[in-house]
Amino acid sequence: MNVLWDFDGTLFDTYPALVEGFVNLSKQNLDRTEVLRWLKKDSKTAFKHYGISEELRGEYQRLYNMHSVNSLPFDHIEEVLAAVDENVIVTHRDKESTLMLLGKFGLLKYFQEVVSVEEQGFTRKPHTASYEYILKTRHIDLVVGDRDLDLIPARGLNIKTVAFQNPNITADFHIDHYADFNQKVLNHL
Repeated sequence: MNVLWDFDGTLFDTYPALVEGFVNLSKQNLDRTEVLRWLKKDSKTAFKHYGISEELRGEYQRLYNMHSVNSLPFDHIEEVLAAVDENVIVTHRDKESTLMLLGKFGLLKYFQEVVSVEEQGFTRKPHTASYEYILKTRHIDLVVGDRDLDLIPARGLNIKTVAFQNPNITADFHIDHYADFNQKVLNHL
């Protein structure tokens, strides 16, 4: 079983850092719950909603990376990573901070590849280019993500999907806790 993972909000609970980075970028006193709701759709939509220029995306990444140094992996994720054959990540996060967080918690050993979409020149998800790149070198059985933009490319490529902590998106499986992954997902594939 080979799994392609999103990173932010899927492997690690980085949404508090993403929200703080966004609020800092806006230089406004924004409602953090509302910011989170917009960011869970996607950051492009959040930028547009709050009138923030896409030219500030680099600064946003710097800010949320700064805030994410204390982000934690979701409970039971290591058990799930160990239960499958190969794990790869496709993320909008920069590779350096992704590898730093994985290394900090001893999770780097579970991943065969980490793709940082923009750094490696791919069009942002939900475009399929980064997933197609992975498929050139390995078979993928399952994609796990917390937002629709993580799962749209998989559905387009006929790969089974798992929505994590998001019952409002189309997926083959929905889970809220990784303790349920083997029973609710792996046992049904």
